[in-house]
Amino acid sequence: MTEITTLSQFLTTAKTQFQVYELGRRVQHIDMLAFHQIESLVTPYPYPIQGHAQFAIVFWNESQQHFIWFLKLPLDEQGLLSPAPRSQFIEMVLTALGQDPTQPLTDEQQDRLANNPFSFKPSQEKLAVFNALVRKQLGLSASIQYEFAVQYLSGQIAPSEWQHIGLQGLSDVCVRLGELDHEQQLLASFDNSAIEVQIALCQCLEHLHLTEALANKLYAKFVAAPPEYQAYYLRALASHTELSQQALAHLQQTERLEANELISIAGRNWTVLKQELSRSIYLEALARQPQAFFNQIFADIVAIPSLRNHLLGELRNPNRSVQLSQAIGGLFKATSK
Repeated sequence: MTEITTLSQFLTTAKTQFQVYELGRRVQHIDMLAFHQIESLVTPYPYPIQGHAQFAIVFWNESQQHFIWFLKLPLDEQGLLSPAPRSQFIEMVLTALGQDPTQPLTDEQQDRLANNPFSFKPSQEKLAVFNALVRKQLGLSASIQYEFAVQYLSGQIAPSEWQHIGLQGLSDVCVRLGELDHEQQLLASFDNSAIEVQIALCQCLEHLHLTEALANKLYAKFVAAPPEYQAYYLRALASHTELSQQALAHLQQTERLEANELISIAGRNWTVLKQELSRSIYLEALARQPQAFFNQIFADIVAIPSLRNHLLGELRNPNRSVQLSQAIGGLFKATSK
């Protein structure tokens, strides 16, 4: 039997079909060609978080029995998948199957593999969006919570009844934004729904592509929101880089660009950091935080391949403030130990 060295190779040999989803920064589908390049160590993982790739593989066999692996695999200094841990996981799977990848996985084997050292448990919010995306992409019906969520968002149920609405139902509506009247329902809900529902919707939308109307609504809510809710609307704008940039500038002007907002931008709205002015605003605010916080956030965002060259360039920027220069000096001091 040919040696199996990648997850794609294993799943193909096992006669399954599969899809891959990023679950570290934002829940999103990973194109199959892109995943093959990642696995072939040709390109770095595009969305690293704390030195790891966090993703889910959904696969199914001829009997349409679906399985899911939530995997957290370490990356090397170049952001490439570390081959040894991946090989270790594949060997664990093959051992469970008696070295025959064509054997179907039993539920018992699945449970055993789910508790492997490379598995992780997504947050409740990410899991709800992931489930909604998978069901839609595979042509499956939405969850049983979907209908109640639609009724609530369309005003058929009083706003005060928000405790009965499920996060999974809201995720189903958000993922199906282009269907029925869901866009109008969501637009209205940000004026009429309980704040708890608005926050939950933001936690769903931060992973999805927004329509222009919905993005503008969320930005207006962001500007008007009290400080304790502002970060939710900020993260919900993650897919809209232009409005995220405006939100960053607004935070600077209102002197609200603090630790929570800096974390939100690093985790969800990182695309704003490709733009020079936004990058400068962000790093100057980051430099006002404690040195350990600066080091941790900078190390996290500089690992993102699309940002790496931009951020490394800032280390040599002669126009940076004295405070940012001192923070960068502290970063070099910490990394040289």
